[in-house]
Formats: sequence, C-alpha cells, structure tokens
Amino acid sequence: MTRKLFGTDGIRGTANSEPMTAETALKVAMAAGRCLRRGDHRHLVVIGKDTRLSGYMIEPALTAGFIAMGMDVVLVGPLPTPAIAMLTRSLRADLGVMISASHNPFEDNGIKLFGADGYKLSDEIEAAIEAELERGSGRVAPHELGRAKRLDDAGGRYIEFVKSSFPKRLRLDGLKVVIDCAHGAAYKVAPTVLWELGAEVVPLGVAPDGLNINRDSGTMATQAMQRAVVEHGADLGIALDGDADRLLVADESGKLLDGDQLMALIALNWHRAGRLDGGGVVATIMSNLGLERHLAAHGIKLHRTSVGDRYVVEAMRKLGSNLGGEQSGHIILGDTCTTGDGLMAALQVLAAIVETGAPASRVCNIFTAVPQLLRNVRFAGGAPLETPAVKKAISAGERRLGKAGRLSVRKSGTEPLIRIMAQGEDETLVTAIVDAIAAAVVAAGEAEGRAAE
Repeated sequence: MTRKLFGTDGIRGTANSEPMTAETALKVAMAAGRCLRRGDHRHLVVIGKDTRLSGYMIEPALTAGFIAMGMDVVLVGPLPTPAIAMLTRSLRADLGVMISASHNPFEDNGIKLFGADGYKLSDEIEAAIEAELERGSGRVAPHELGRAKRLDDAGGRYIEFVKSSFPKRLRLDGLKVVIDCAHGAAYKVAPTVLWELGAEVVPLGVAPDGLNINRDSGTMATQAMQRAVVEHGADLGIALDGDADRLLVADESGKLLDGDQLMALIALNWHRAGRLDGGGVVATIMSNLGLERHLAAHGIKLHRTSVGDRYVVEAMRKLGSNLGGEQSGHIILGDTCTTGDGLMAALQVLAAIVETGAPASRVCNIFTAVPQLLRNVRFAGGAPLETPAVKKAISAGERRLGKAGRLSVRKSGTEPLIRIMAQGEDETLVTAIVDAIAAAVVAAGEAEGRAAE
C-alpha cells in the first residue's frame, strides 16, 4: 500500500494546517487504535513531545483519539524521542507517540509512532493506519473509554537509562562540556546527565518559549556551541536537535565533527573490544566515502541504506548489527537503543576521551573525508525530479563522477526540498555537478510556476 500521510519520519507539516491539525491528529489516533488493538487486555499509549507551542494542540487531540478507542494514555511531557521509545518498552505499552518535527523550525510539528518493541512502525503498518483513517468508523462503548494520567518521574527514568550506558568505572570529573539543547526536548535531562556524571556543564539552548526551538541553536546552527567551546576552554561541545535523537560535536578547538566521524570512533572502539556485531556498520547513501574506506581498512564493512534512520534500524536488525547511523548525527547504539539517541552517543565519545586521556581533536578525527557537498533546493510544488531537464543534469553528473564518486538527488521526506549530494576526489568537479543539478531544479520550478499562472 502507498503511504500519502506518512513520510520518512512519521507525519510532518506546518502546525494548524493539514495534516498537522487537531482534527487530523484525533483521526490518526483513532485509526492507529483500530489497527493496533490486539486481544482483550487494557491497551496503553505513551505520549511525549518537544517544546513547540503547537504541542499543546496536538497532545490533547491525540489523547482524545486514543481514549475514544478504549486505550489508556500516559503523558510524559517534553522528553527526547529516544526517551519515548525507551518508556514504551519499559511501561509495556502498546504504542509510543512522539510529537515533534525534529530539527524543523517551531512552525512545523510532527507525529512519530513507535510499536510495543520501541521501534518505529514499519511502512506497512503506517500504510494500514492510513487505510483505516479513510474508513474512519468504530468507537468503543462509553464504559470502555480509556483514561489519561501524567508520569511525573519520566525524566528521571530516562536520565538513569542514559547514564547506565556510560562505563561504571568512569566519571567525567575534570571535563568541561558545552551542551546545546536547541531549546528542545532535552533542555532539562541532557545537562543533568552530564552534571551527575561529574562534568562541569556549560548549558546553551535551555530556555524554550514554544517559539525558539532549533532557532540559531542545536545541530542546525552549531556556531554558538562552537564559539562557547573556545570561549570557555571546554573539552568538548555537544549540539542536539529539537527532539535530541541526533547530535554533532565540536572538539576543544571548536572544529565541528559530524556523525560519520562519530560512527567511525565508536565502530573502531567496539571492533577492538570485540563488541561490534554483524560484521559491520550500517549507514545511508549520504555517508562519506572516506568513512567507508577507513572502516574497510580495518576489516569493517559499511552497509548502506536509503536516507532515514528508520531504514538504518531496519537494516541493522536484518544484519544483526548493533551500530548504525547517519552523517547528520543520528547514531543508533543497538545494544541499548531502538532509535537514534544523541545524548547516549555523546557519552560514547566522552568515554573515549576519559579512557585515552587524549583531547577530542585526537580522539574524534578518525578519517580524512572525501570532498562532499550537500545542497537543499526548495520547491513550491510539482515533481521537479520528473522533468527531462533535471533527469538530464543528474545523468550527466553521474557520468562525470564515474565510479570514483557518489551522487544522490532526492526529495526530502520531511520538507519541500530537493536534496542534492555529490562526493568525489575532485572538489571542483563535485561543486560543478551540484551547481548544475540545482540550477536545473530551480529552472523546472520556475517553468512549472509560469505554467500554473
């Protein structure tokens, strides 16, 4: 079945506009309830959110929908996406829901659904929910309605869960760490975890007002974090996104390090310790060729998937791998997590710094990246990738790169963007190819706009 409502990471859109309205959220909850109710036990749903203003609208709408289907609801308030996955399993819930648009600005919001096992729902189940949404029938009798309550210690449970992933013999005493929470879901729990492990914490992005999530902060704007590392003489800088399922870090000089470098660090450490399962690491087509070559030199295979951490997780489960992620900073530590966890991944980096006694610049700079360029081109509508001119530009780029490079051109599953990525040994050639494809996409959009007038 084809999905129309769900994208690569749940449902996402502009708040108070379809599909991100209270009405649709209510219907989605009811449809999910009809699809996922199994047996005669009392069904339970865990609902969390980030700090967006529109969360106050979406949360009660979802709650009402689940209650109408006879499902009890536990509300945990603002917490990271991985916390919702963890709590869904911990509470033996049937479904977990995270209300977040991740790294998007506050105007957007989204709905991510997790199954009872803590993993994001499959494409097939999401398609089934959409089909049920169109049918839209069936409610429980009045005496079967669900109930809702708040879990006051949810944040503390997640804090202890994250800390349990850090080696018990180690502490962060003597380390100064900048943590930028993007005014998002981790604004309380992330600084607390670092402080309780002994670090001196310099917090940024910890004053959410409903409108400032991801604004000039977090993984989408790391400059403030990088400056703070230098200004405070910190040992490491950590930037999380709005729902804290991904991270980027800066070393003590303020140099930014992406998810590829972090995956390389963790993979090599685990490989040496005999902890790396499945014979390799899972990453997406966006990961740098330098990562693939460096891992191969150490006998570690890099398995590639489509873009999206859900596809990384699916491949990890199929291959039996316990490490995967994305260049953007989603790092999935399969021994403990079912989805990306920026804070837990950051602790892996900090553990390496503590154990080696070396600075982050030496610990985290693992490989030399191949020249790579990513450009996002916004479009108003239509299907620019289907136009002959854009197809021609893509084919020409593939020929010019040959086997020594990689080209990916795709429509974003979360925003109206065409994402163009090229990488290869020749930086000038890489730039020229991206420029040519971007120009073709822009021209296609302008032509479509004129035709619509």
